[in-house]
Amino acid sequence: MLRAGAQRLRGLPLPGLPLPGLLGRPRSACSRGEENPPLSAETRWKDRAETVIIGGGCVGVSLAYHLAKAGMKDVVLLEKLELTAGSTWHAAGLTTYFHPGINLKKIHYYSIKLYEKLEEETGQVVGFHQPGSIRIATTPVRVDEFKYQMTRTGWHATEQYIIEPEKIQEMFPLLNMSKVLAGLYNPGDGHIDPYSLTMALAAGARKYGALLKYPAPVTSLKPRSDGTWDVETPQGSMRANRVVNAAGFWAREVGKMIGLEHPLIPVQHQYLVTSTIPEVKALKRELPVLRDLEGSFYLRQERDGLLFGPYESQEKMKVQDSWVTTGVPPGFGKELFESDLDRITEHVEAAMELVPVLKKADIITIVNGPITYSPDILPMVGPHQGVRNYWVAVGFGYGIVHAGGVGKYLSDWILHGEPPFDLIELDPNRYGKWTTTEYTEAKARESYGFNNIVGYPKEERFAGRPTQRVSGLYKILQSKCSMGFHAGWEQPHWFYKPGQDTQYRPSFRRTNWFEPVGSEYKQVMQRVGVIDLSPFGKFNIKGQDSIRLLDHLFANVIPKVGFTNISHMLTPKGRVYAELTVSHQSPGEFLLITGSGSELHDLELGWELYHRREDSAALYDVIMNAGQEEGIDNFGTYALNALRLEKAFRAWGSEMNCDTNPLEAGLEYFVKLNKPADFIGKQALKQIKAEGLKRRLVCLTLATDDVDPEGNESIWYDGKVVGNTTSGSYSYSIQRSLAFAYVPVELGKVGQQVEVELLGKNYPAVIIQEPLVLTEPTRNRLKKKGGKDKI
Repeated sequence: MLRAGAQRLRGLPLPGLPLPGLLGRPRSACSRGEENPPLSAETRWKDRAETVIIGGGCVGVSLAYHLAKAGMKDVVLLEKLELTAGSTWHAAGLTTYFHPGINLKKIHYYSIKLYEKLEEETGQVVGFHQPGSIRIATTPVRVDEFKYQMTRTGWHATEQYIIEPEKIQEMFPLLNMSKVLAGLYNPGDGHIDPYSLTMALAAGARKYGALLKYPAPVTSLKPRSDGTWDVETPQGSMRANRVVNAAGFWAREVGKMIGLEHPLIPVQHQYLVTSTIPEVKALKRELPVLRDLEGSFYLRQERDGLLFGPYESQEKMKVQDSWVTTGVPPGFGKELFESDLDRITEHVEAAMELVPVLKKADIITIVNGPITYSPDILPMVGPHQGVRNYWVAVGFGYGIVHAGGVGKYLSDWILHGEPPFDLIELDPNRYGKWTTTEYTEAKARESYGFNNIVGYPKEERFAGRPTQRVSGLYKILQSKCSMGFHAGWEQPHWFYKPGQDTQYRPSFRRTNWFEPVGSEYKQVMQRVGVIDLSPFGKFNIKGQDSIRLLDHLFANVIPKVGFTNISHMLTPKGRVYAELTVSHQSPGEFLLITGSGSELHDLELGWELYHRREDSAALYDVIMNAGQEEGIDNFGTYALNALRLEKAFRAWGSEMNCDTNPLEAGLEYFVKLNKPADFIGKQALKQIKAEGLKRRLVCLTLATDDVDPEGNESIWYDGKVVGNTTSGSYSYSIQRSLAFAYVPVELGKVGQQVEVELLGKNYPAVIIQEPLVLTEPTRNRLKKKGGKDKI
């Protein structure tokens, strides 16, 4: 019997027993080792390679497949042991269109569409099942979460629906429906055999000319002065134009070869497989994959039984920290850890309550294998700073569903010089020296344990904080405010006064920070406000070629000595790569500020002070004392966001990023196409302008009840989704919600009425003339031009 008492579970796996993903394979492929690879993979060797990929899991093999298919010659993959060794071979193989992120949905979408046709392309069976998936809501807040996710999916190609309990029962008749309120259903979701998937990708890679060499452990990586690499293996050395680290839980050791400490840590993940269950065998169609979010587990059909995989709490889950300190044991590749059922007892009980037939099931397999986590659970994908032509594709907690899309994404980036769309959240350089081993472990525990928690807007996670990245005001301010986490930094989000609720209370609706932020808004507009901007990046540029360099990098003109302007760096395709504030301090010497620093320059007559961190407390004390008569006080980033929206200031990462061009974002004023310098993206931008825009950024106001736009909500017109918001807030001046949004050009006129979807309801909205509130310099300019009537 499948019981909660872990010690009484029977049917424990025997050595050599095939794992779930292997059950449907020919017997010859079911052993712990792989069948002999093709002779060509064992005997060929190349002295030169365009790209060397280190690691033969599904991600690395996918990249080899995509590069070779796209026409790159001399693609070589080096695998330490055999293909799928590491985490791929024992994965549960789940595939889903769902992701709470925006562009990561594109990665999932591409992967699934690729897997659907891979068997036909390569002739290799992939074992792909697509019965769909249902996420179960058993609390009202989960229903809100589903509504929140629906509005963020409406403007994507992914199919997704909220379904009622009756439909859930029809699709999954084995459920106990007593607590079920709703389901989030994704048609086309399912599961795939990871081994067969990797073999199919490998067959495709070889078909298009890639060399997959194994066993070929990389023993040394040496960068050369010309940007190429010498790659050493026991079979010989190879010169490569670029190296891609896709080594899974060996990625840390590959990084250490060149002096990098990738913040990765292996965690143990367990899942169970039952024997035949009569009620499952009697079904006429395969059950959809089930995710019980409160019980924190997934469950899918495996032949005539069920496969059940939980995510334990951070207190109970196990991190394989010894691998971080002493390295992965030599030869470890297709081994598993001892099972530990005591860790998952509460999840077993939850599963049996939701799916009662589990109470009668026997366990035939228990899998406890390593998967690699980054601190925030998201992988690290792209070129790495500090070393030329070194790329990474590591830290995949969900490598099977990411493999296809990331392979295509990286291949496009490598071949075309820029990524096909913005995935800044996967930037490997989002971590730095502040990312210690202790921080990595604490965050990995938290991320694993929080796998199925409610995904609120403005979410904060507190494990491992603070890091060494704290401003000189941290000790002064920490007891007065709610801090937010920004690239390792602690920064005040909002301040509270005596008697106010100081707790972190996330919500899909207005919550305990709403009134305090309104007070901060009034503070800045009517008196004097002080904000800590320590997280902003600062760069000093100087030298005889500094002006020529910046003129090539920026679309704006270079400011004269003593002046400041806002400038944008573009990609070769004319997209917005970055926004910076450029101050020309002395001839040929510049101070560059990034991190949305431009939001402050026209806020009200204001100043930004740059100084040593150790001087912050003394400077702050002097400023606060001097401003007492003016009613000076603190304000945080939530109020800053409301203020900048009213003044129609765009924010990088929201209104502009590598998915947008500056013309559609309304940044024409800062782009000088007629300046002599041929800045990056200039020719592409000229072509975009000549062809005409298809969409444009507009400012909307809308009347809601207790919910405000955050960004990425669907815009509706005439019963169809036509665009999306980019950011939003409550406007404390007009007491209505305010948002930026991209809409088709033909709907972009002032006065145009549309609808914004928030938590399952469409709210009427109207496009307004921006800005809603004029800055003081603008008001002064208008006065000089003659006219209070214009203000």
